[in-house]
Amino acid sequence: MSRVVLVLAKDLRVLRRSPLLLALLVAYPLLVAALVGLVAGYGSSKPRVALVDEDHLPRVVAIGGHTFRINDAIREVGKNVHLVRMAPGAADRALRAGRVVATLTVPPGFLNDLKTGLTSPNLVYQTTRGGISSRVTQQLQALVYSLNLRLQQAYVGTDLRYVRLILHGGNATFAGRKYHVLGLDRMHGLLLSLPRSRARDQVAEFARIAGVALGFTGSLLSSTANPIGLERASEKSRSSLLSAQVQAYALGLTITFLALLLAAGALAAERDENAVGRLARGLVSLGELVWAKVALAAIVALALGLAIAVAFGVIVEAGGVVGGEPWVRLPLLAVGLVLAGAALGALGALLGALAREARTASLVAVLVVMPIVFVGLIPSEVVPVAGWISDALPFAHAVRYFSSSLYDARPWATVGRELAWLVGLGAVFGALARVASRRLLA
Repeated sequence: MSRVVLVLAKDLRVLRRSPLLLALLVAYPLLVAALVGLVAGYGSSKPRVALVDEDHLPRVVAIGGHTFRINDAIREVGKNVHLVRMAPGAADRALRAGRVVATLTVPPGFLNDLKTGLTSPNLVYQTTRGGISSRVTQQLQALVYSLNLRLQQAYVGTDLRYVRLILHGGNATFAGRKYHVLGLDRMHGLLLSLPRSRARDQVAEFARIAGVALGFTGSLLSSTANPIGLERASEKSRSSLLSAQVQAYALGLTITFLALLLAAGALAAERDENAVGRLARGLVSLGELVWAKVALAAIVALALGLAIAVAFGVIVEAGGVVGGEPWVRLPLLAVGLVLAGAALGALGALLGALAREARTASLVAVLVVMPIVFVGLIPSEVVPVAGWISDALPFAHAVRYFSSSLYDARPWATVGRELAWLVGLGAVFGALARVASRRLLA
């Protein structure tokens, strides 16, 4: 063990003497993690949708006694999609070329049907083919829902005016014709002025009950239009760039990159410096040399991982967000950082032993990092094969461990399972690296 510590101390001194290289090794994976977060955030960005107005909607529309500004309504409800006004031909060409993901057409006669309220007009949409079409359809449905939400108040107001007309009577205009309505109140009064009879009393009682029932129409219409409400509670929460998932991926990606590159490069460099042969002749065995590189990766992963967790915690507290601070969970996180770094270091040592030369080992490690990371990002429900591959590599297990250890209320089941995976994978890759390290003597 003392010989392993001596080799580890030598590697740490080499890192300390190369601050620029160490800074680049730290900055690169953090930059990649930020780019991954931005790309993931793009998945929730607003797609471009062409708006084709064949009905030539005016700027101001009066519906049910309410005035609507079309442009303001489009801007307000266009929170889910980015609407771009286009002519029909230009919209078709843009859809075929992929410059827009959908077209939304206002057909002729749309506004007239909307004003009369006798029929429900339809908006017509087309989407591109592929997996994004279902998402665009959902967002267009949300847009139409928002438009209906704005219009229902006007329609409810119009319906209530008709109800009041039936209750109290008066003059009305419907479908372009004028009418004079007697009203239930006046009808009840007229009935009471007639000679008393059983038939008169029954009709008068009906008019009274109908008037009482219609008096509740306002609340009934409102509850029918909005049977369920949605209220947003005012609470400070993290942004998507500071979410638990992004933090876990940042830790996993940074540690994966550094551990693989350091272990692979450090082991292969021993051969470039002609040190393997001298060490193997009695100073340090090949197994001890491999485990020294694994320990190097584990120590660097621990130091850098804790620094990243503390930085995230400071940023969150500076933003005034309560909950999810990593301070209490740091010891649990540290255990996972060490084991994840060791498992990844064992994999890096295997790559270094197979590559034999430091430059080749570094290049191979860089090339291997991205597939490992992106395979781990693919949900197993989408591509089961990717889930099987990611289970055979430490990255996905490290990410699940980091996320659970920092943010789950009861992390022990997940933590125990992922620790077992990391220990097992580290042992397997370490044993393979020990066997492959014989190539360094050739």
